Amino acid sequence: MTRTSQIELGDCTHHNLKQLKKINSVVFPVSYNDRFYLDVLESGELCKLAFYNDIVVGAVCCRIDTLANQRRLYIMTLGCLSPYRRLGIGSIMLNHILKYVEKDGNFDNIFLHVQVNNEGAIAFYKKFGFEVVDLKQNYYKRIEPADAYVLQKNLKDNGITTVDVCQQNGNGNVKENGTSSSIDSN
Repeated sequence: MTRTSQIELGDCTHHNLKQLKKINSVVFPVSYNDRFYLDVLESGELCKLAFYNDIVVGAVCCRIDTLANQRRLYIMTLGCLSPYRRLGIGSIMLNHILKYVEKDGNFDNIFLHVQVNNEGAIAFYKKFGFEVVDLKQNYYKRIEPADAYVLQKNLKDNGITTVDVCQQNGNGNVKENGTSSSIDSN
């Protein structure tokens, strides 16, 4: 488990899967099928529960996608119960994912879908270097608005990672966001 004051991230297991289901049902306006949760159990470091004083208050779940010779990380869900927002829990979960892709070193980008009216989530991801790259009309079924933005953080540019650019520029510094050494192309 990763520890930062009263917040820690823990693995998703058969024993706490119902807690993940409950978090997702409260935080997100969409429901996820049983296949989603079975896949989550196989995700290892790509799915974590967020604990605040030993209480599950959030979760992040990702999967690896390959498209057009690109290896991409898709953030399927990242959310926190509303009373526990603005305590840095979302940042800790996202930083965990950023550290994972940085350590792996073979991802081209990270992307996710965000409902177009979710200004808080869009601002949150932009703080971490994500950009709106596309609009998917009628992405969601049974919720309004049905449109979603695709947010993406590029990790490679023409096959060169931002870490390589820092090293080539001679500064060797990787800008830090929050509690982890995530890569920032600024």
